[in-house]
Amino acid sequence: MGLEEAGRHYQEARKLALKDYSRSISKGQTGYLPFIENVLKNIEIISEIDLGVVDIPLEKIAGTYTYARSLSFAGNFMPLLAHNTEFGQKWQNLCNAHINEGIRDPIKAYEYMNWFYVVEGNKRVSVLKFFNAFSIPGSVTRLVPKWDESDINIVIYYEFLEFYRKTGINLIWFTRRNSFNRLLEYIESLEINTGLFSNRYKYFTNSIYLPFRKIFRELGGQKIPITSGDAFLEYTKIYGMPLEINEELLKSRLGLFIPELEQLAGEKTVDIQTMPQSSGENILSAITTLVRPKKVMKIAFVYAKDIQRSSWTYSHEMGRNHVDRVLKEYITTTYVDNVPESLEAYEHLKRLAMDGNDVIFATSPSFINATLKAALEFPGVKFLNCSETHSYKRVNTYFGRIYEPRFLAGIAAGSVTKSNILGYVGTQPVPGVINGINSFALGARMVNPDARVVVEWANQWDSLEMLEAASIALINKGADIISHHDTLSNREFSREYGVYSVISNIDEKKCGPDDYIAAPVWNWGIFYEKILVNILNNALKKGASRKVVNFWWGLESGIVDFFYSKRLVPRETQKLIEFLKSMIINGMFHPFTGPIYNQNRTVKVKENQIATRQQIVTMNWFVDAIESELPKAAKKVPASDILQGMVE
Repeated sequence: MGLEEAGRHYQEARKLALKDYSRSISKGQTGYLPFIENVLKNIEIISEIDLGVVDIPLEKIAGTYTYARSLSFAGNFMPLLAHNTEFGQKWQNLCNAHINEGIRDPIKAYEYMNWFYVVEGNKRVSVLKFFNAFSIPGSVTRLVPKWDESDINIVIYYEFLEFYRKTGINLIWFTRRNSFNRLLEYIESLEINTGLFSNRYKYFTNSIYLPFRKIFRELGGQKIPITSGDAFLEYTKIYGMPLEINEELLKSRLGLFIPELEQLAGEKTVDIQTMPQSSGENILSAITTLVRPKKVMKIAFVYAKDIQRSSWTYSHEMGRNHVDRVLKEYITTTYVDNVPESLEAYEHLKRLAMDGNDVIFATSPSFINATLKAALEFPGVKFLNCSETHSYKRVNTYFGRIYEPRFLAGIAAGSVTKSNILGYVGTQPVPGVINGINSFALGARMVNPDARVVVEWANQWDSLEMLEAASIALINKGADIISHHDTLSNREFSREYGVYSVISNIDEKKCGPDDYIAAPVWNWGIFYEKILVNILNNALKKGASRKVVNFWWGLESGIVDFFYSKRLVPRETQKLIEFLKSMIINGMFHPFTGPIYNQNRTVKVKENQIATRQQIVTMNWFVDAIESELPKAAKKVPASDILQGMVE
């Protein structure tokens, strides 16, 4: 190729530069290439690390070293100067050399936050970007910023540094914490024969990630404000780590999955339904007006454990029995139990869908990934998952504001304690448990400023042995009232549940409940009845809908309720409980009304303000009335990750 053709390429490149420059100017930007001297203003660099010669992805080269050099290029690294300048001639010579021989000489660059800034070789980069080359070798010096826990980008970068140290992969980036750790676990789990590749990391990059990224972008994924790495990790959560990429299968899956990624990125609004929609008539009268469907609707329930071992499963089974009874002319129900709380649940959900079920309720938050996978494959089936933190187009989620009756339980407990030490048996340190403990503590403090709450973690959902051990530990710490998180409807009193006083000064092996004081209660039958009537009436259509709806009902719906002992709770306290319960139902009072302080006396909810749903369902801190420490793992999970379902 001669210089004449190189000149034509230069003119094409310059047109791209001028177009990009004009677009940037119209947005109030400089229009020139970023330079690292400007990027590093007010940034403290704690170390410079020589990485040697590494392969630099051209798309990761963001700018140049100094302001003077940046003026020759637009923000897309295309040349701005005229073709007959010295700069233009050198660019054209490099263009000619690239076509005839290939550009092989390494550039010199700084790396900061996994972006590269060229010290020497700007025109080489420009030429290769024009020809859509993939990478260029470069002698790289890494600039490491000072650790700052409050800066999410720096936190992610430090996670990247560890990931890069192990893998040498610099092509992938994430926007959420702990993503690099998750990806590394997936890669390490690959059982592959690396063949032509020297290690599994190169195999993953070339045979799995790059083909995925190519198809993701071809389908418009770059328009979503997440990285290709974010998309890959979400895809892997649903479908598992592929050993290789089947392009046809991946295109089919991603075509359905991209709308879910848009939802995850916050591109689509979510309708949080906090109370049942009023139909102007009660449910029973609505049932009598139903047009009898052409066939009886088949409903399936998916349980993680069996009814005998799990109170959670028991409560949902009671809900199934309820709708079986009141809607028996319109529906038939079945259930499967002991379903693995992992992607393995997909096979059970798939079987239920293939068996002709019209609606499937997956009753554990741990089923969410498997449920979404099944919902993507069976768009004609209505899938609902019992969780409060996820938002998907094809899976409605539902949960109850159980913290409302727990607040009332705290009032009851605070009014009867003699030691002013209230014990709380925590199952797992997740937000739904934490906000319940906080609400309980706030209720206790309302009637008893001296009340203190002590928490013991069982770190199990249904282990009787661990729950009993936690109760014993609380008694040994002086608690005379204990609240179990395991508070479910119509359970026999032989099991510890709700809020109860304990027998003191007895053999530890025989310690247990004495008098039952109060009990927050789940009434899943009410929820299932109202939802199924809505589905029968087509208020909720099967399959995907334009609007994402999550159900988050409270005391006003009856999905959660509260009972207490009129024999044990003082009469004046009973009046307060009834008054506040009525106020909560009517929306005139909220348990999380400020001022609310955490254990460090930092204001988490300001005076006269009410905590938002996001603050409540992502809660990873304790109020100041609680003496126990929250496990560090719970504190480290960012609220944004919890809300977007990033916690597995």
